[in-house]
Amino acid sequence: MREAPRQRPANAELLVSLAGHVKARPKAVFEALDGRLRPADGSQSLYMADSAAFLIVAQGGWWYRGEYRIVPDEKGSNVEHYILNVAQKAPALGRLAGRSVLRDAPAQFERLLRRLRAELE
Repeated sequence: MREAPRQRPANAELLVSLAGHVKARPKAVFEALDGRLRPADGSQSLYMADSAAFLIVAQGGWWYRGEYRIVPDEKGSNVEHYILNVAQKAPALGRLAGRSVLRDAPAQFERLLRRLRAELE
């Protein structure tokens, strides 16, 4: 598995921003997310998990970049998820290709939060 770049590409376009709360400490949330999101060996996806920054980046295909940030607060952790279009050529086609991903993102993110809450709270 190759490592995803930490920095967003200069021309990255934010397509979706989602957030939710989990009543668990950031380290536990980060580890649970990493366990769910980490690609299998041999995957073509790019992936980076920085436990010190509570940041996970998953980049795959020619247009998709997903970022997860875990932000501590006094009651647990805010989980932020961003989906970006990183298509280098024809970014409009990236938006078009990602329609179903973008449409399904809120429901999938909510399912992920429910699973994290069930496991960690």
